[in-house]
Amino acid sequence: MSIDRREALRVPLLGALQAEMTVFRPMLIREISAAGAMVETDYALPLGSLHDLRIGLQQPIVLKGRVVHSRVSDIEQDEVIYRSGIQFVEPADRVAGVIAEYLGVVRAAGARVEGTV
Repeated sequence: MSIDRREALRVPLLGALQAEMTVFRPMLIREISAAGAMVETDYALPLGSLHDLRIGLQQPIVLKGRVVHSRVSDIEQDEVIYRSGIQFVEPADRVAGVIAEYLGVVRAAGARVEGTV
């Protein structure tokens, strides 16, 4: 006989509750601006869907983004590559400042820098 080690009693449901969760998956950022980013993934992002993005800049940031367009970019042997436009949704002032600082550094260096989410 097994021992129940739960801290709280679970209640069985007659039906099912709808729920969602965020699962962080890697993606490449191909372009970035103060308003959004072009990302590359090996999975489709549904139009209009909201996502929490973790971006590793000089100071790592987390912000919400909405998928505004998506298309197949490349088809390799066993993989489809998608490019999707992400519009940042009301980034906090601190987050907007970190992005602006990063863009300034990239522009001053005259280089295009790839980042990861």
